[in-house]
Amino acid sequence: MATRSVRLTQEGYDRLKTTLEQEYVRLDEATKILRELTGSSDDYDDSGLEEAKQEKGRIENRIDDLEDQLARAEIIQAHEDGRIDLGATVTLQEKGKAEMKVQVVSPVEAGVLEGDVPKVSDESPLGRALIGRREGDTVQVTIGTNAKAYVVVAVG
Repeated sequence: MATRSVRLTQEGYDRLKTTLEQEYVRLDEATKILRELTGSSDDYDDSGLEEAKQEKGRIENRIDDLEDQLARAEIIQAHEDGRIDLGATVTLQEKGKAEMKVQVVSPVEAGVLEGDVPKVSDESPLGRALIGRREGDTVQVTIGTNAKAYVVVAVG
């Protein structure tokens, strides 16, 4: 079975690498705590030892997940044709409302707020509606029974 690539912006890739480095530090700390708990027969506390083992396991699983995502990462490049794709920062305007900016990213990066531009997944209703569109296009987004129309003011 072919592995599916994870398309990331450079910023998203760098953030995952930083998170992985932080998880390695947490793993070292958890390993030290586990050694201390198993080495001290005086204050042997089964529940504390079990909690330490579980925490170490959670950290190891998180590291495995991050390493997998980084190994499959494909850094996306900006598109010159003006079409919205992953990594694009899009200025939108709903009729009668202020403009808003979003950056279209992969699900791994979505939900992160860096600066003042929220990141939306290309798999979200808004993200799906934006992919392939150009400046001046109107997109319809329906979430549940709530439908909104946005004009693409700018693509960057």
